[in-house]
Amino acid sequence: MPPVPAASYYRATANAYAPFAPLQGRREARVAIIGGGYAGLNTALGLAERGVNDVVLLEREQVGFGASGRNGGFVFAGYSLGEQSLLDQLGAERAQALFGLTTAAVHRIRDRVARYDIACDAVDEGVIWANWFRDPAVLRDRQTLLAERYGVQWEWLDQVELRERVRSERYFDGLYERDALHLHPLNYAIGLATAAAGQGVSIHEGTAAKRMERAGLRWRIATAQGEIFADQVVLACGGYLAGLQKPIDRAILPIATYVMVTEPLGDRLDDCLRTRAAIYDSRFAFDYYRPLPDRRLLWGGRISVLNRSPQAVQRLLTRDLLRVFPQLKGVRVDHAWSGLMSYARHQMPQIGSDGNGLWWAQAFGGHGVGPTCAAGELVAAAIAQGDEGWKQFADYGLPSTWRPFGFAGAQVTYWWHEFNDWLKTRLEG
Repeated sequence: MPPVPAASYYRATANAYAPFAPLQGRREARVAIIGGGYAGLNTALGLAERGVNDVVLLEREQVGFGASGRNGGFVFAGYSLGEQSLLDQLGAERAQALFGLTTAAVHRIRDRVARYDIACDAVDEGVIWANWFRDPAVLRDRQTLLAERYGVQWEWLDQVELRERVRSERYFDGLYERDALHLHPLNYAIGLATAAAGQGVSIHEGTAAKRMERAGLRWRIATAQGEIFADQVVLACGGYLAGLQKPIDRAILPIATYVMVTEPLGDRLDDCLRTRAAIYDSRFAFDYYRPLPDRRLLWGGRISVLNRSPQAVQRLLTRDLLRVFPQLKGVRVDHAWSGLMSYARHQMPQIGSDGNGLWWAQAFGGHGVGPTCAAGELVAAAIAQGDEGWKQFADYGLPSTWRPFGFAGAQVTYWWHEFNDWLKTRLEG
């Protein structure tokens, strides 16, 4: 198998922009945000839209460097914690309110892409949840739950209709979520940064926060070539830990997922897909994929504590691809990469404050695009207006993940679910 470039497809096709200069010297700020992914960028833009001045955002690498610029690009409602578990834990009213934050976020993302003219190849054609198994009960149950408890309508796709859209005998039926889209995630991040900077946010790339401490009534953040004195600080580093606050860092597990992109397929893409929707399947260890504007196929899947090499990612995902689309045998893979997501033990975002000017927004797992937008709005509204909507996440705090032992537990759990998927598939024949 020939080697593949380490750079992601997204980085190779990123929109050009003038880099944001590293921080130099001393700076005063009302709000300092650490992390230039979706959570930090949405917070910065939310503050700017509310008229908050003196906002500074620090990014150790480039905006969108982490999971925000490496993910599958799916934009839909919900959290890593399933809808039934959310209902069981919080009751109907609170579960509906939290879920509603993510449906509102999907609409806000559409609005911002249009309002700020973000060139991110947004495809507003929905998402298909394809059933890997013959038993339709899981799909029927979720369709009913969403309709009756959350007021969300997903369209049933029988086998004939599904296979007309997705040319694979691997699937048996599906659900179509129309109120969803997919996009180029790195260009979306760059667009958010450009929009925020255009409204006065100071963004500094190549600027790692080395140390953070209280300085009287303010926070002092030291960098290699400067320092910031801020009234409020937002930590939004996801799986790429800042190392500034141990209780916050210890509350997440950085977990890797894998993505690859094929060569341009031309007419061969039509042999696989007759839809512009994005697709994922009904297993715990599911595949996810979508057609790209240049007739390539983006394919992702698996989670692991291992941040594998591009060659290993290509090998694993090509095998998964051919289980679904054997007609693509021999296809060339042009890009393969991995990235770190942040997971909490409770599988929900961690959005909170210490009451002393320190905020955090992390642990968005594999459902980050919508919830990070919601989180940015909640934190921005809290800082700018004293809004207490963020307290809806109070039940989902910062329990330790007990690294490194938590990595072993996460991997064993994944393998267990993967085995159950395999066993059910074998039993169904």
